[in-house]
Amino acid sequence: MPDVEAALAAMGYALKPLDIVLVRTGRDAFYGQPDYVLRGCAVTPEATRWMYERGVRVMGIDAWGWDGPLDRQAGEALAKRQPGVFWAAHQSDLPYSQIERLVNLGALPRFGFKVACFPLKIQGGSAGPARVVAILGE
Repeated sequence: MPDVEAALAAMGYALKPLDIVLVRTGRDAFYGQPDYVLRGCAVTPEATRWMYERGVRVMGIDAWGWDGPLDRQAGEALAKRQPGVFWAAHQSDLPYSQIERLVNLGALPRFGFKVACFPLKIQGGSAGPARVVAILGE
C-alpha cells in the first residue's frame, strides 16, 4: 500500500467512501498491439483490500487486467516452485467491481470528476464489456 498512499499524497487527496479509483499506468498506449496483454501492471490483493477498507467499491485500470499478466504470474509460481494463486486480487473475496482496459485516463484531471459505466448485460456472465464515461464539471 505504500505506492497507493504515496500516489494519493502526491495528489493531495485522501480517499473517501464510495470514491472510484482509476489507476493510470500508461499501458493503454499499447492497446491493440499483439503484446498488450503482456504489458500489464499488477495491483496487489493487499492494495485492493486497503482501498476497499477505505470505502472504495469500484476500481479501474488502463492495463489489460487488474492483476499482472498471466505469463508473469505463472513465472512467479514456477520460480517459487509452488502452486500459484492466479488472479490474486480478483480472488480477494471482496464485493467490489473492477474496470479494466480503460483508455485515455491521462486526459482526465487527477480527481474531481464523475464516472458512469454502461455495461453490456451478458446472461450468466460474471463480466462483460462496458462503455465507461468520465463526466467533467457540473
